[in-house]
Amino acid sequence: MNADGSGTMAVEVNLNEMMAFGGSAMGDSLNVKLDTIIYMKQFLEEKKDSISQLSKDEREKLRKMENFNFHIKMNSETAEMVYEVSTKFTHIREANDILNGLEQAGNLMPSPDSSSQTKEDGNSPEVIGVNYSFADGVFNRDAYIKDKTLHKKQVDSLKQTEAFMGGSYYTLKYTFPKKIKRTSNPDATFSGDGKTVIVQKSFVDYFKDPDLLDLEVELEQ
Repeated sequence: MNADGSGTMAVEVNLNEMMAFGGSAMGDSLNVKLDTIIYMKQFLEEKKDSISQLSKDEREKLRKMENFNFHIKMNSETAEMVYEVSTKFTHIREANDILNGLEQAGNLMPSPDSSSQTKEDGNSPEVIGVNYSFADGVFNRDAYIKDKTLHKKQVDSLKQTEAFMGGSYYTLKYTFPKKIKRTSNPDATFSGDGKTVIVQKSFVDYFKDPDLLDLEVELEQ
């Protein structure tokens, strides 16, 4: 966050452990090395003729992604699989679409196993939304469930993979233009200069109850 309310937001998904597990299971059958950045504005311009053939809904989804950049890194030899979605904003309300960008990024990310359902699952609607606000030196992050019926269905399906997902964490890291006076989360940790707050929860716990990572941060005046 900058003093004028603008800033940069990035979401990084680190799948190194999953890559290591998959690599050991598949042995030498998987050999992937990839390190690429997709600048969506440039990508959409280059593909505008093909995009014009898509449905109105698909074109609209892509249009909303034009200010996002995707950085994808995969290396089967080092068991690395990380992708990051980033965007700049002039007002915090613009950052509310970052998770939509992340959802679409899942569809663009190459799957290490073409026979898996990664692509299909990536098209599943996002069931957790986030609202951000920043006014009068107070930042708020408020997560909510978009579709309670679908959320319950996905929580139930987690039971099959909960043991595997037990080592996955959702980490928030926010840096502000001034020192932090207080936060609403008693488990939060801070950087040495007092301007960055970090909060981490089990991914499974957060998915079941998005309110666990709700956060209010008040800055010094």
